[in-house]
Amino acid sequence: MIEGVIKDSAAGASWKTYFALCKPKVVSLIVFTAVVGILLASAGDPPWIRAFFAVLGIGLAAGAGAAANHWIDRRIDAVMARTQNRPLPQHQVKPASVVSFTLVLATVAMLILVTQVNWLTAWLTFISMIGYAIIYTVFLKPNTPYNIVLGGAAGATPPLLGWTAVTGEIHTEALLLFLIIFVWTPPHFWALAIKRREEYSKAEVPMLPVTHGVAFTKQQILIYTIMLVVISVVPFFIKMSGLIYLSGALSLGVGFIWYAFRLFREEGDSHAGPTFGYSIFYLSMLFGFLLLDHYARILIRIWL
Repeated sequence: MIEGVIKDSAAGASWKTYFALCKPKVVSLIVFTAVVGILLASAGDPPWIRAFFAVLGIGLAAGAGAAANHWIDRRIDAVMARTQNRPLPQHQVKPASVVSFTLVLATVAMLILVTQVNWLTAWLTFISMIGYAIIYTVFLKPNTPYNIVLGGAAGATPPLLGWTAVTGEIHTEALLLFLIIFVWTPPHFWALAIKRREEYSKAEVPMLPVTHGVAFTKQQILIYTIMLVVISVVPFFIKMSGLIYLSGALSLGVGFIWYAFRLFREEGDSHAGPTFGYSIFYLSMLFGFLLLDHYARILIRIWL
C-alpha cells in the first residue's frame, strides 16, 4: 500500500524523500524511548513478537505525525533557513501526496497496534499523533510562546506506550518516564529556539525567545533543567531503579545544569547550540542508565 502511494506521486518523489518526511532522527529517539519502556516493563525477557509490532506501530505513527507536520508547516518551513531544504519547500513532493502518505502510515500503524498489541496502546498512540500533528502544530505553535510546554506531552508518550504495550495498563513508573521527557522538552527546544530566534520571528512563530526575549528564555531553561534533575532521581526513591541509575542521573544532571547555567550567565547565544546538543546526549544516556540498572538488578536477583 505504501509503495503504491509513492509510485503514484505525480512529483516523482523517491523513497528518500518520503523517508525524510518521517523525520528519521526524531523518530529514532522516539523509538528508542519506546523500547526502553518495553524493556523496563518486563521483569525478564519481553514478549518479543508483541514488542516488535509495538515498536513498528509506534514508529509508523511517529512518522505519520512528522509527515503531517511537514504538510501543515510548509509555509513556515519555506521561510526558515533551518527547514528550507525539506521536501515540500524544495518541491520534491506534492502536498497531496504527503497527505496520502500520512494517512497510509497512520492507518497501518493503528491496524498493527490494535490487532497485534492492545487497544490501550493504540488509543494512546492515536492521541499522541493527533496531539503533535494537530493540537501542537495547528493550534499551539502559532498562538502561544509556551507551545512547546503544552505540546511536549505528545512527544513524552513513547516510553508510556512501550510500557502499556507489555502490561496493558498505565502504572506510576510509566507516568514517571512520561514526566521526565515532558519536563526535558522545554529546555531542550528553547535552547534551539534561542539560536533560531530570528528565523522564528521572520516566520511569525511566537517562540519564547521571540516574545519574551533571550534573557527570560535562558532563565526558564535553567529553572526547567533544575526541575528535570530533581524529577530524574525520583525513580531511585520509589525503588524503580537502584544506585547505578542514581549515580548516572546525578552525574548527567550536574552536567545539564552546568550547561544551562553557563548559557544563563553568558551574553548572546554562543552556548545555545552546545546546550541543545547536550540535552539530546542527556536524555539518551539517562534512559541508557535506566536500562543498565534494570538488567543489573535482574542479574543480581538471579545470582542470589
